[in-house]
Amino acid sequence: QVQLVESGGGLVQPGGSLRLSCATSGFTFSFYNMNWYRQAPGKQRELVATISRSDTTTYSDSVKGRFTISRDNSKNTVYLQMNRLKPDDTALYYCNCGLGWGQGTQVTVSS
Repeated sequence: QVQLVESGGGLVQPGGSLRLSCATSGFTFSFYNMNWYRQAPGKQRELVATISRSDTTTYSDSVKGRFTISRDNSKNTVYLQMNRLKPDDTALYYCNCGLGWGQGTQVTVSS
């Protein structure tokens, strides 16, 4: 059974940082590209970052230079380091590999 469990969200002031984690199980993690998505209220789900099986990374223009995606295949976990956060980054953040979705972790950027 595929499971993805996101954690690390919270309330942070503009300019602050958070590190999200997504612990996975039920599939061979190292074989899959991993993605972080986000969805803000009233908006469509947006692909934020991708890390391939060979550690190649891509980012949306809205987060490039501020967010870093990484993976630890020994822990079956993907991370999203988010720096210089803005109010527009407020959203529910999900990880995904094409096999299913977790419950997401809420990130709120507000003073």
